[in-house]
Amino acid sequence: MSLNPLPLSISRTGGCTLTGALSVTTGINDSVTIIHGPAGCAHHNFSLLHATILDNDCHIIPKVMSSGVSEHDVIFGGEEALMRAIMEVSSGDPGIIFVLSTCITETIGDDVLTVTQNAGVPVCMVPTGGFIGGDFEKGFSSALIAVSNLALPVHPTPSCNQQVRGSVNLIGEKNLEYEVEQNFLEVKRLVSLLDLTINLRFAHNITRSDINRLPLASLNILREPALSGVGDHLQSMFGTPYISSFPLGISGTLSFVRNVAVRSGLSPDEAFDSEKEHQEEIFEGFSDLREALVRLTIPAENPEYPLIKEISRAIGLRESPDGTVLPVPYPFPVGTSGIKRMLHLWRRTLTCRAA
Repeated sequence: MSLNPLPLSISRTGGCTLTGALSVTTGINDSVTIIHGPAGCAHHNFSLLHATILDNDCHIIPKVMSSGVSEHDVIFGGEEALMRAIMEVSSGDPGIIFVLSTCITETIGDDVLTVTQNAGVPVCMVPTGGFIGGDFEKGFSSALIAVSNLALPVHPTPSCNQQVRGSVNLIGEKNLEYEVEQNFLEVKRLVSLLDLTINLRFAHNITRSDINRLPLASLNILREPALSGVGDHLQSMFGTPYISSFPLGISGTLSFVRNVAVRSGLSPDEAFDSEKEHQEEIFEGFSDLREALVRLTIPAENPEYPLIKEISRAIGLRESPDGTVLPVPYPFPVGTSGIKRMLHLWRRTLTCRAA
């Protein structure tokens, strides 16, 4: 378990379009990602990615290289530099080569798509020049859609019907955020209450061949509503319905269990009651916090505000202008287990204030 403190800002998911796409492509273990642009673009993003991966206690070096566009290439075009990079990488026989464009190469008009199509080896191109208004989220979504297009169409047979009905995909786990594994385990725990399994984490710690399993699940669960475009794309391609977010908050987690059950053609009652009882047991474990004076600094119009209010009321906290400010991790904790971790954080905060 990571001992890193939970962040209270959004800096961890900030960055350009290239960074967002890179966080997806490097989640495919047997791939190599070529950043088509100056070496500085690759160096900056590799350093950010590697440092963040280490923060998550994962000692993996991302397979990233640069096409090394020079000043000469900026003037006369960098397509030859890209082809040389593709040929060099292909000699290592990776499962798939990803090519990400940059602001520089899109500005000078390199036809990156044509180069990748004529390479003669498996290459997937993701346009990631952010100068026309792209950001991290745009690159992230674009990469998920591009990678999903690699999946082979599947026509279910009687032998795989059980797998189709009994599994879900997790779409768009943020590989750079804290507690990626904790969030995964919580969603896995919740769907297991319905006797469902995880078919594919798309795209986290998978291989090129794993991508072909993408159409097999009966339901996709998106990490957050911002990925609805990806959900729509997958539904259009494979007919797979989706739920728009991981579970957040008390009632949100219970609704999540109910929604997954209904969309999977199952009865939610037993799992719903089991999770509700589990929540009540956890809140009872924090009974020592009842009547503590706290102050919420999240604006009322923030979507997380009602979630915080719901949790504080469940354990009997009292709001006061002179109360202790409650820290709220970013991103918001996932599911009941995430709420429990946040309550431990609140207990430490209140204990320190009292001391």
